[in-house]
Amino acid sequence: MFDDLKGRRVLITGSTQGIGLAAAQAFARHGAKIGINGRKAPADLDATLQAMESAGGEAAFFAGDLCSSAACKAVVDAFVERFGGIDVLINNAGGLVGRKPLEEIDDEFFDAVTDLNARSALMTTKHALPHLRQSAKDSGQTASVILVGSVAGYTGGGPGAGLYGAAKAWLHNIQKNWVAFHTKEGIRFNTVSPGTFDTAFHADKDEAAKARVSTGIPMGRFGKPEECAPTFLFFASHGCSGYITGQVLDVNGGQFMP
Repeated sequence: MFDDLKGRRVLITGSTQGIGLAAAQAFARHGAKIGINGRKAPADLDATLQAMESAGGEAAFFAGDLCSSAACKAVVDAFVERFGGIDVLINNAGGLVGRKPLEEIDDEFFDAVTDLNARSALMTTKHALPHLRQSAKDSGQTASVILVGSVAGYTGGGPGAGLYGAAKAWLHNIQKNWVAFHTKEGIRFNTVSPGTFDTAFHADKDEAAKARVSTGIPMGRFGKPEECAPTFLFFASHGCSGYITGQVLDVNGGQFMP
């Protein structure tokens, strides 16, 4: 089904663990050239890259804290130098940062949450844009930008997570502008919006807390990162989604149905 992903150059931000890493591993199994990214190299980086190579992909790591616009450009430039261009960009970098009720939010916390979740996607996409245009021109296939939203973008987020939810809603919305003005250049923009997944994001919850949250999910459990990975393959594949742009695909076990 995803044969057209072989050899495609895929940059995935925030991808040393969780959903981002699962997506990178899925692309490797389909023969893609993958760039994974994180603030710093994880301890098991060599083993991770080797496993992706053994699966049939080609992989490299690009360090960068994408809260900085300069780092967004540097990571894109390094990826292009390594692989010669970009066909698919997945803006997965993001996180809760912390939980603060409205009365405790200050400028520093506001900047931290919005830089990680909004600025990173905006600036990485900005610097990738000319390479994505070139990809579409050279290949005759659409290039693909995939944002990673959240169920919190609909619900507003849990206790102390209002800024996180707002940043994710911002991502859900801004792609509408990008679709309107850049799809004609051969670039598709879509969003994967996960629900509650068993990743480091929820590491602060004990089993009892996870069980309570699971009661509000029709499937009765948290998702697994590998269950979200195929949605990225779908949006990246011209053959599967070449006429799909401006969509949000919810992967949440029925937790929220907009």
